Amino acid sequence: MTTLSTDQTRTLEKLLIERERQLTAEIAAARETIRQREAARGREVTDREESADDEAAVGVEEAETERDIAELKLVQNARQRLAAGTYGQCTDCEEPIALQRLMAQPSAARCARCQTGYEERQSHRH
Repeated sequence: MTTLSTDQTRTLEKLLIERERQLTAEIAAARETIRQREAARGREVTDREESADDEAAVGVEEAETERDIAELKLVQNARQRLAAGTYGQCTDCEEPIALQRLMAQPSAARCARCQTGYEERQSHRH
């Protein structure tokens, strides 16, 4: 059971909706930029250095887009938890997630303690 008030939940929901909107717009813009850059590359004659710089820029844009897509999934999952009535509850230990944590990271699925453990486990995998 979460300890969030109705007003706190509404505030956090607004933050999630706004972040989802921002990420969706950023992903669409980045995909269009990549598409345009790749189309232009096919039409232009460039030297090798220009081509390498262009490929590096596309690589960075693609990595940023993948990061945004991953964050968008977290935001969408948080909105699903909100709809299910489990938002603000740690998905690991089921204890309430601190309001300060949710305000800083509205898509947080874990309390700070469980998130630290999760990140440590992930770092040992890689």
